[in-house]
Amino acid sequence: MLPTLRASLPYTLALAVLAYLGFAFLPVLEFAQEIFVVIGVLLAGILVPVLIDVKGRAGTLPSAAPLAKTDYKGDTTTLYVGNLPYRANEDAVKELFQRFGVVVNVRLMKDRQTGRRRGFGFVEVAAKDGDKMIQKLNDFNFQERTLKVREAKERQDADDAEE
Repeated sequence: MLPTLRASLPYTLALAVLAYLGFAFLPVLEFAQEIFVVIGVLLAGILVPVLIDVKGRAGTLPSAAPLAKTDYKGDTTTLYVGNLPYRANEDAVKELFQRFGVVVNVRLMKDRQTGRRRGFGFVEVAAKDGDKMIQKLNDFNFQERTLKVREAKERQDADDAEE
């Protein structure tokens, strides 16, 4: 469900109920007209958030996906973050790590076939803040999961493994 629709749906339903109750007790309108008013309120409450979300998405560039990237100039280090909750997103992880220093980039790994998060990721941080983040956030309870944070190891290519 779209975030704007999810946020506005309870208000839309409450307004539709109030409109129905208001028109049900007014002798001015007939039964058929009050139903049309309620249907109009529901349609407007559902279509407007959908159109706002679609219009907002149309204005963004396709290359704007890695929004977590910042313009930090300096040495960086990459931290491995394990045992992440599957519902955690890049923004939540970035917000957590920013409490202890500069965060340059957040990448949470997803399964290629299902698209679900795999429970781990990498956070690129300022080199001067890396050790402090490891110290503070390793074994930290985040969304009911105990994080495992350590410095990421360099990725071994398949060619190196064969030699």
